[in-house]
Amino acid sequence: MGLKFALDAGPGSWTSAQQRGDREAIRNSVGRTVESARIADEAGIESIWIVEDPDGWDAFAVLGAMARVTERVRLGTGVANPYYRHPALLAASVSTLDMLSNGRAFLGLGRGQAEWNDNALGIQVVKPARALRETFDLLDQWWSPPMRATSPESATEFAVNDWERVIRPLQGHVPIYLAAVGPVALKIAGELADGVLFNDLASVTFIRGAVATVREAAVGAGRDPDALSFYARASITITHDPEALYEKRKGTIATIHALPGMERLLETVGFDTDRIIADVRTAMRTDEILARGGGFGDIRRGGDLEAAKRAIPDDLMRELVVAGSAAEVRARLAHFQEIGITHAFLAAQDASTTAESLREVLRDLDSSARGGNIP
Repeated sequence: MGLKFALDAGPGSWTSAQQRGDREAIRNSVGRTVESARIADEAGIESIWIVEDPDGWDAFAVLGAMARVTERVRLGTGVANPYYRHPALLAASVSTLDMLSNGRAFLGLGRGQAEWNDNALGIQVVKPARALRETFDLLDQWWSPPMRATSPESATEFAVNDWERVIRPLQGHVPIYLAAVGPVALKIAGELADGVLFNDLASVTFIRGAVATVREAAVGAGRDPDALSFYARASITITHDPEALYEKRKGTIATIHALPGMERLLETVGFDTDRIIADVRTAMRTDEILARGGGFGDIRRGGDLEAAKRAIPDDLMRELVVAGSAAEVRARLAHFQEIGITHAFLAAQDASTTAESLREVLRDLDSSARGGNIP
């Protein structure tokens, strides 16, 4: 099976329009978000993943709107977490989306940022890895007859006592993909999930090792490792000026990969990424801001973004960013396939994108990585 392509979406345009207090711009941004799903569906994109962080929009509300203007593309979160959304709410939200989309829902699941839950939202976090395991178990109970769930006595995160749900998904099995970085989460993915979502700018070195860990865990659990999907959120960009993109994408590292544990994704031969991220965290005051429960907005306002960018070598960005001519990008994608990636994300499309222009991008990429669903 050839590489397939996905898209994601976040609330950035909504946020900027709201900050300007421009109701017309808000209306247009909302319309473009929903229309982008219709375009992706028509062009042959395999799946759309909607970002959800505690300071942003409601991913399932956006997905519900997208479900009504699409027919084929799969729809899900990228990602939800079981603290911000209790497993009972996850069960309801995914079931509702599956009905709205006539059986096209999936769940992108992650552990969430413990500092935000504990320090800002007042949500007690004991063992995040246990929360993932317990969530898989509870969802399986609620999505199977008799649709009643009870937590085992060993549960540490969710004490559910014989709670019945009355709605379950149309699909007999809803795929769950785990956003996994650390070795424990990767092991859980191999044992329980349908695949893994690798976050933006994950390196070839990290992905190669992570895929091997997941596949080994699947075999140990008596599962077929070849049935798993591996999604690289690579923001693939065909451009004649990748250098400009390298500088822009340093901002992603400064805000996201400076969060505790996320630096693992950047591991690259020839670079001391631990030291680089330590310097980035110092410039962005990441630890200090997280300790008081600050979110992404606080990090952007409180940190020195330019100093953080200076700490990140351009040569490292060349290794991490999938951008360049169509031929260069195809070569990178072929390498992704060699190390086990089954699906890759295109960069967010702009307002001028049409179904035909998006199909053309897919055709350009499909010369090496057979897209499977490209009309």
